[in-house]
Amino acid sequence: MSFEEPSMYLTQGLHRAARETPDLPATIFGDRVRTWAESHDRVARLAAVLLDLGLPAGGRVAMLALNSDRYHEYLLAVPWAGGVVTPVNVRWSPAEIAFSLADAGVEILVVDDAFVGMVPEIRDDAPGLRHVLHWGEGPTVEGLIPAEAMIAASRPAPDAGRGGDDPFGIFYTGGTTGVPKGVVLTHTNLTTSAVGSAAAGSFVVPGGRSLHAAPMFHIAGCSPWVARNALGGSHVIVPSFTPLGVVRAIEAHRVTDAVLVPTMIQILVDDPTTRDADVSSLRNLVYGASPISQAVLARAAARLPGVAFTQAYGMTELSPVTTLLLPADHDVERLRRSAGRSAPHAEVRIVDEEDREVPRGTVGEIVSRGGHVMAGYWNRPEETAAAVRDGWMHTGDGGYMDDAGYVFVVDRIKDMIVSGGENVYSAEVENALAGHPAVASCAVIGVPDDEWGERVHAVVVPAVGASVDADTLRAHVKARIAGYKAPRTVEFVEALPISGAGKVLKRELRARHEAVAVP
Repeated sequence: MSFEEPSMYLTQGLHRAARETPDLPATIFGDRVRTWAESHDRVARLAAVLLDLGLPAGGRVAMLALNSDRYHEYLLAVPWAGGVVTPVNVRWSPAEIAFSLADAGVEILVVDDAFVGMVPEIRDDAPGLRHVLHWGEGPTVEGLIPAEAMIAASRPAPDAGRGGDDPFGIFYTGGTTGVPKGVVLTHTNLTTSAVGSAAAGSFVVPGGRSLHAAPMFHIAGCSPWVARNALGGSHVIVPSFTPLGVVRAIEAHRVTDAVLVPTMIQILVDDPTTRDADVSSLRNLVYGASPISQAVLARAAARLPGVAFTQAYGMTELSPVTTLLLPADHDVERLRRSAGRSAPHAEVRIVDEEDREVPRGTVGEIVSRGGHVMAGYWNRPEETAAAVRDGWMHTGDGGYMDDAGYVFVVDRIKDMIVSGGENVYSAEVENALAGHPAVASCAVIGVPDDEWGERVHAVVVPAVGASVDADTLRAHVKARIAGYKAPRTVEFVEALPISGAGKVLKRELRARHEAVAVP
C-alpha cells in the first residue's frame, strides 16, 4: 500500500504525535524520557539499520526482550522499514524460540541484555537467522551487532507506508497439536480492535498515560500500546511485573490506564509493601486473559476505589478483544460472572456444530466476526480454514448468551489452560510428559486455582513396575518446554477414563475438581 490509499497504519499515531505534541513524552522508562520527536527520529533511524541489513518488504524481524522504551521503537521501526514484527515469548525455551524463528523465516533478531546468553543455542537451531542485534545497556559481545551505535550512525529512512491488510505482526501461540503456530495480524486488525475497544469509553484516557507491565510481546500488552498511540499521550513502561514496581510507576508518573491479568491484580492488592503508594491517578484498569475470582475483584475495588474496571475477553486471533464487561456491569453481581457484551467493533454469536445460531441460554461455541479477525495462521491454510468460516472466527470456547447479549464462558472446547495469563495447551504438556519412561499414559487439564486462575494439573498412569514422583516429572517437562507450562500438581491413577472412540474423557477428570456452571 502507499500513503495515498485510505487505510489505517500503525505508524500513523507516531507521525501525528511528532507533528502535534513533539515535546510530550512518548516513553518513560525508569529515568529515561523520550519525546515524540525523539521517538520519531529514532524509529526512522532504526528502520534504516534494518534496511541496511537487507530487510526485504514483508521480511520478519523478531525481538527477544523485556519491556522497555526500545520495544516501543521496535514495534514502530519494523513496519516503517516495510517489515513484519515477530515478538518472542520471553518464557520460552531456546528450542521453542528457534522453532518460531525458523517457522516464520526470521532473518533478523533483536535481543536485550537479559537474553544475550541464549543466542548461541538459538542460532544452532535456527540456521536461517542471518543477523542478531544487541540492544541494551551493557557492552555488545563478539558476533552481535551493536544496535544503539548503528542507530546513532544511520540517517533516517522514509516510512515504507505499510498498513491496511498488510501484515503487522506474527504472534505465536500454542496449538492443540502441541506445536506453536503464528497468528498473522494486519494493521487493520490491530487498529480495529484497539480503537473499537477505546470507543467503549473505559479502555484508555485520551492524552493520558498507559502503564505497560504486561509483556509487550503478548497481544494483551500490544493492544493497549496501539490504543495509546492512536489517542495520544505517553507510555510508562516497566521491564516486567512486580507489585512495587507497578505502584511506584503509577505514583511517580501519574499513570491513568493499565492492563493487568488477574494474577497480577491479586499480587498487587495483597502485597503489603504497596499499601501506602498514591495510585489516585489511575482511572482505568482492564483485566482479562484468565478468570478472576470475585474475592480478588472485591479486594481490588476496595484498594482502588476510584478506578473503573473493565474485563476484556478474546484471543490472539481476535487482535485480541471481542467482548467487554464495562465498569457499570461490575455493579451487577450476576454479570460479574460474564465476559460482557460484544465490543463496538465486533459481532458475537453462539453456534452449534453446524454453525447455526443457538437460542439464548443454550451452550454452544463462541464465534466472532469483524475487522479484528486475524488474516490467518502463518503457512497453515487448512487450520485457518477450519478456524475462520464465512468470516466468523471460531474461538473453541463454549458459552451461552443471555437475553441482553451478555456472554458467559462455561468451558473451553479446545484443551487450552490459561494459567497466570499465559496460554498452555494440554497436548504440548502431554507430549513432554509422555516422553518419560515411567509414564504409561497421561492427560493434562486446567483446574481452578486461587492464585493462577487455573493451574496445570497432570493425571498420570505409571508404567507397569515403574516408580516416579511428581518432582521428577516436573523436572522432565521443564527440560523440554517452558517452565510455566509444567504441571503444578500431579495425580497418579490406575487408568484414565476412555470413551467408546478411545478418547480420554477430560470432562470426567475436570468434574473431580470443579462443577461446570450451566444456565
